[in-house]
Formats: sequence, C-alpha cells, structure tokens
Amino acid sequence: MPDRPFEGDVRSRCGAVFDLDARLPDLVFRQDRGDTLFCEFDALLTPNLWPALRTMAQWHGDRHVELLVLEAGRGTVLLPAMSLSLSVEASGDDFWDAVGFEPDGDALDSITIMADVVAVTGPSGLWGCWGERDPEVAVFQGFPNASVRDAWRAEFGPFLEVDEVLDAYVAQAFRRGVPGWYAAAMTTHYRRAT
Repeated sequence: MPDRPFEGDVRSRCGAVFDLDARLPDLVFRQDRGDTLFCEFDALLTPNLWPALRTMAQWHGDRHVELLVLEAGRGTVLLPAMSLSLSVEASGDDFWDAVGFEPDGDALDSITIMADVVAVTGPSGLWGCWGERDPEVAVFQGFPNASVRDAWRAEFGPFLEVDEVLDAYVAQAFRRGVPGWYAAAMTTHYRRAT
C-alpha cells in the first residue's frame, strides 16, 4: 500500500526538481539533467511503467517514488490523496491500486482518470518524470549515463526522442499539426546532446 504523505512534503520535494508552474513545451525541470526520453502520457499511470519508475529511483538510492498531481480534470479539487509515496519494493499491482483506484475502490475519481499534469520523482531529487495529458506526453530525465539510459529504454520502452515524440504523440494533440513555436521550444529544451 502507498503511504499517503502530507501533500506539502511531496509538493516541496517535487518543487525542488520541477518548476511546478511551468508547462510543456517549456523546460519543466529546474535543472536540465541531460538526456531526455518521452512516452505517451497514458502509459505513465499504468502498472506496466512502474518497473521503469522504480528502476530510476533505485539508481539514485531512493527508497520511495513520489507522485504529485498538479492539475486534475473535470474541475476536480485536489485532495491530499492526489499525492502519494510508494516504496520501490511495491509491485506493479500496488502501483495500480494507488493510481487506478480511489481508497474506496472507485476508479472514476482515480489519479489515472483525473490527473492532467503530474510530477514524479524520489527524495534524492536526481531524476524525474513530468506528464501532461494535453500534449499526451511524459518526459523523463535523470539517467546516470548514456549506456544505462539506452538499456533502460530497451527494457521498458517504447520511449522516444523529442523529434519522434512531436510526430508520434504531440501531433495528435494539435488537430492542424504541431505549431512551429511549440516544436521549436520542445526541441530547444529536450533535444539529446550529442
């Protein structure tokens, strides 16, 4: 079971990693941690992605993964239950129980359904994942090195580079194509250094 921490603690730790007021295509990380990978937003809040999050936490010695919902849909009031801290020992089913259902078992008010913007990190503050429903993406940073990043990508993917994600997911959020200013900002902030 996840810990239901005081939301202010999770917010404070997430605020050390992310600019909680920023939104894509701007840089959402307070410090650019280099290599970036993306996945589809809807994949982020599933049990299948839990092992990837847990692995990132373990690289940096984190014993918990913390998740904060910054915006929720349908006029939802953010409650303390909209943040959580989950042990890296938890299973994918434990993660799904935490994000896929409210404590009373209702799936309709779950984080998976309600969350529009989420921040995920660990107490170390050395890694993070930021997800936004509107452009349909989640962005990951905090890979120890390129070979670890590539192995993680191969094991837990599919993950995309910024150019690929603009074509694959972000284009779906814009009915008439991705605006040039948006693509330029995403590319500037998230293109992999060579």
